[in-house]
Amino acid sequence: MFNIIEKRNIFFAISIVLILAGIIAMIICGGLEQSVDFAGGTTMHINMKNTFDNQEVADLVKETIGKEPSSVQKAGDQQAEVIISMQTIDTETRNKLFEAFKTKYSLEQEDLLSVDNVEPTVGNELKFQAFLSTLIASILMLVYISFRFEFKSGVAAVIALIHDVLIMISAYAILRIPVSTSFIAAILTILGYSINDTIVIFDRIRENNKVMRKEPFADVVNTSIWQTISRSKMTSLTTLLTITALYILGVPSIKDFALPIIIGLIAGTYSSIFIASPIWVMWREAERKKKLKTA
Repeated sequence: MFNIIEKRNIFFAISIVLILAGIIAMIICGGLEQSVDFAGGTTMHINMKNTFDNQEVADLVKETIGKEPSSVQKAGDQQAEVIISMQTIDTETRNKLFEAFKTKYSLEQEDLLSVDNVEPTVGNELKFQAFLSTLIASILMLVYISFRFEFKSGVAAVIALIHDVLIMISAYAILRIPVSTSFIAAILTILGYSINDTIVIFDRIRENNKVMRKEPFADVVNTSIWQTISRSKMTSLTTLLTITALYILGVPSIKDFALPIIIGLIAGTYSSIFIASPIWVMWREAERKKKLKTA
């Protein structure tokens, strides 16, 4: 049986490399790509009446205002509506852009369903609320796990959650995917999913610790991980297949939510097995060595 705890430095190194790659990508590219939700900008919702090509719409926007749109999304029951997000434009430019759409697609004035401006201050407020939500969720999970197991395990679980968030951010930085409100919703979803996986392993560790009293804690943890690893893999795989199908077949708004979920599922399963439990063991071993030195 492969000793996961003994080889923990390998798994820690893999995570560190991925997170550092994300940090380097953000430094090189000047941070994360941000959607209109966060960076501010203008969104236009237009009834195109018929099916259309997203790239053709994007090309028309660039040709008319000289800037590429941040995103072009199909909407409506028949996918005959488009939501265009772009940098903030003034009223004159908006009118010019819609005139171009009217000419090319034979539209009427009433086909302009809505035009909204999102100020950067609103984006900053969303960022703060997202950070606050994540912080509160992490604190509550720390309290719960500390009460159910012990404080060390609670800290280890929260570190694993932070790991998952950092991996998701790194993936977005490397792939240059715009961060939107869907990304924040996905983070909170993954925090709940990942902590559930971790608790299953911690439960088995607690049970085995009662019957393997003479065994080193590292061996107890390694045995517990292998006893639950099949369950973790199957649960994650079935969920991953469903979310992947949504990503492949879904509309753009669904894809925006499904992609970070896919990344988070992989990161959450990885951290539950290879990050959380080994950190708990490391802390216990460090505490035991300290007691032996002072004895």
